[in-house]
Parts: sequence; C-alpha cells; structure tokens
Amino acid sequence: MDRGAVTTTIMDMAISTSMTNVVADLSLARLLRLASPVLPVGAFSYSQTLEWAVEAGTAKDFAGAQRWIVDAMRLTMARCEASVFLRLMHAWQKNDVAMIEHWNDFFLATREGAELRAETIQMGRALRSVISRSGEFPAATCAALENIDEPVYPAVFAAAVTSWNIDARAALTAYLWSWAENQVVAAMKLVPLGQTDGQRLLSTIIDALPATLDSILAVEDDDIGSLAHGFAIASAKHETQYTRLFRS
Repeated sequence: MDRGAVTTTIMDMAISTSMTNVVADLSLARLLRLASPVLPVGAFSYSQTLEWAVEAGTAKDFAGAQRWIVDAMRLTMARCEASVFLRLMHAWQKNDVAMIEHWNDFFLATREGAELRAETIQMGRALRSVISRSGEFPAATCAALENIDEPVYPAVFAAAVTSWNIDARAALTAYLWSWAENQVVAAMKLVPLGQTDGQRLLSTIIDALPATLDSILAVEDDDIGSLAHGFAIASAKHETQYTRLFRS
C-alpha cells in the first residue's frame, strides 16, 4: 500500500471515529438532560411515600432512609415501573401504538394510591408538553403521545429516549438515577440529612445500581408488578397526613 493510500485510510478512520464520538456525546448529553432535576416535570414536589415513612419513624435517620429508598428501588421500581419502562421503549422502537397503550394502562393500574396515580399522569403530561413544544421529536411520536389521554411518565420518557436512539441500559440507568436523586433530595429535607449524608446515600444507591439493572433486564412479562404492602400503606397514609411538604 502506498503512502497516499495509508494517509487516506487513517483520515477515514479518524472521520469515522469522530462521527461515532459525536453521536455518543449527543446521546449522553440528551440523557443527562432528561435525568436533570431542572427538567420541568414537577418531580421535586413528590416524595413517593418517603414523607410518611419519615413521619412514622421508619426512615427517621440515615440508616432508615437508606433502607427505605434502596428497598423501594429494588422492590417497586425494578419489579414494576422500570420493567414497564423497558417494554415501553421496545414498543416505541416498533411504533406499536397498541402495545404502548397497553403498557401505559397497565402501569396506571399498578399505582398503589391516588397520589401515585396522579403523580405519574402529571409528570407524564408535563414531559409530553416539553416534547411537543421543543420541535426536536418526530411528528408521529408527538401525535401518538397526544392521543394518550392519561400518559404515564415512563411512557413519555421512553418515547424521548427511543426517538434519540439511546441504548436501553443507559436509558434505564438515567431513569433510575433521576428517581433516586429525587428521593435523596426529599430525604435531605425530611429526615433531615446534611449534604454529606446525601452524597453518602447516593453512593450506596450507585453501588446497588448494576445488580438492579441486571434484575430488570431479567424480568419476564408475567412477573411484572410490585408486592410491597408497606409502600402501598404508606401511600394511603400520606393522603391524610396532617402536615406535608410533598404531594405523594
């Protein structure tokens, strides 16, 4: 091979690598944007029963909050919400509207209380509004979302990451991280915890993420659903809690 051909090959490889890096960079930045606490969906106003757990003394300190949040991630998020989110991604990838609506309605039916049901619909509608107004997403995706009367948050989040061709495991990581970070912020206000303890708590959640992700990817359709009686009771109790900072 002559010197000119070698130079051309090296340049082609560099261009290919550069294009691959650009795609990867865009995917990461978009994923960080969706997982950011500044995403205007109102997540900060929900504690997902943690407020009642603190009031009841179950999560009254660092150890209790850690146990409650990690258990919730493993037993409710992984077994139900995150598993449904993964199937919604697959449905969006296939443009299967019937399957999207099926899993949307399935998730609504699994909500343990009125507050949790209202939360996922409110956040879903808020994110749908962001998507429809941004001009960044396919018209067909926006139309399909508008046709869902009560869009749940995982359905709309799945539509966004699928439109951007983001890897499923990376999308799951961001989805869980966003939920976990919001839980830790709530714990910092409610327990309360200092900033250092908040970071310690996030560290334990990060350590639990890989195994949690593996468990989500292994869940079969017939096994989806959480059987967390304490979580359901906490949701019901929070509805009549005397003083509240959060809406769930």
